Formats: sequence, structure tokens, C-alpha cells
Amino acid sequence: MHENEKPVKEFEEKIIVRDRVARVVKGGRRQRTRVLVVIGDRKGRVGFGIGKAEDASLANAKAITSAKKNIITVPIFNDTIPHEITAKSTGAIIMLKPAGKGTSVIAGGAVRAVVELAGIKNILSKSLGSSNAINVVTATFEALKGLKSRTPKLKEENVK
Repeated sequence: MHENEKPVKEFEEKIIVRDRVARVVKGGRRQRTRVLVVIGDRKGRVGFGIGKAEDASLANAKAITSAKKNIITVPIFNDTIPHEITAKSTGAIIMLKPAGKGTSVIAGGAVRAVVELAGIKNILSKSLGSSNAINVVTATFEALKGLKSRTPKLKEENVK
């Protein structure tokens, strides 16, 4: 490896939300940054994490570390998901449906990021209830965890 070459990263990272949060203490308000990050290799492995710190870059690093601990493997069948599924987390309800070739990803913000980084190329989704990004990402992960893998049907030969 040469000096000016960057190391190849195992996962792509996408920041979904970066918020400034405050808590009230004796001397006034204490400001911190909260970051929600989704990581994935576009080959079926995806994870998410939340990090909080006084500095945004430290919060990013914490979120990425947390995301690497929460990685799940998503079963992908013909560039889509094997079957329809609905999942709920707190107030967010996510519905995911398999889609035919050429449909692409039809999903909003947080769901789109999770699905694209998982490597799913064709999917339909609908987010119901809460629009809170953390709850939406958690519900999406619950849905992806609940997927059962499906093997392609093999042509049966007449055995006589």
C-alpha cells in the first residue's frame, strides 16, 4: 500500500440524522450532538447505530462503532426481498413489499438508506405512523430481521 492510498472500507456509511440535543444543568444548557448512522456493504449486510458526544466527529465515530455491533444479514432474492412484511417499532410502522425487476427502490428517506445499503435494488415500501427517523430505522431493521430466506425453484426433471 502506498502512502497516499486510502484503506478500503468494509462498509459504506450514511448519516441519516445529525441533531443538536441539549440538557439543562445547573450552569445552563449543555449542548451535544446525536448522530444516527446506517452502514452496509450492499451485499446483504447492514447495521445502524446512534452516537452522542459534545463533538460531531466523536458522535460519528461512536455511531459507526455501535452500527458495527448491530449488523444483520438480509436475505436477498432476485435483487428484492423474498416476501412482504410489516414491522412496528414504538410508533413507526414499516411495510416492505418485493418488487419486479426495473422497479428500483421506492422508499422515503430513512427506509431508502437502509434498503440501499443492504443491497436491495427493487422494493416497494410504506412508512406509517411516526416519522421519527430513529423509530423508522428501527422498524425497518425489525422488518428485515423477520424476513425468511427463499431458494429459487429448480426445474424438476421427470425421474422414471
